Amino acid sequence: MKAKVLIIPGIGDSSPSHWQSLWQQADPVAFSRIELLPPEWDEPRCARWVAAIAKAVQRLGPDTILVAHSLGCLAVAHWASSSSARAGGALLVSPPDTSRPAFPDQAISFSPVPLEPLPFPSIVVASSNDPYLTVGHARVCAELWRSRFHEAGAGGHLGASNGLGDWPAGKALLDELRHGE
Repeated sequence: MKAKVLIIPGIGDSSPSHWQSLWQQADPVAFSRIELLPPEWDEPRCARWVAAIAKAVQRLGPDTILVAHSLGCLAVAHWASSSSARAGGALLVSPPDTSRPAFPDQAISFSPVPLEPLPFPSIVVASSNDPYLTVGHARVCAELWRSRFHEAGAGGHLGASNGLGDWPAGKALLDELRHGE
């Protein structure tokens, strides 16, 4: 049986055409999403997102693979640093740099970002032309989190607006985590 996958979107949640939503729609048995009340997607509070991750991982089990995008990556780092619970792994796509001008003011509760090693296998993915982070920032996160780093080329913020569809390259990285590669 495949490990369960927990989707952790960024601010605003993932639209129906976002690769996270497409993955969940394609396999709703294996994929679930953190549960937040609608205003929380647009007015995020770190503690609430961390609590939602904790609740979902407790329900799904310690082999759960976390698939986070943008602000969701920072929520995973906060959860990992504040919880004794563990996950089977994490795919961390486009972790934003809280010091960049593009970082949303309403998400400031996610700063500072914990930078201790994550206690599970992980892959950080970044694009070379993302307005919310630099490749250098993503590499530093990967190094400090002890994550493998994967550069995805020029793909913007690696979301729905970048035309990724169901993002086969991302799915391949997820499969590596699911199969312990």
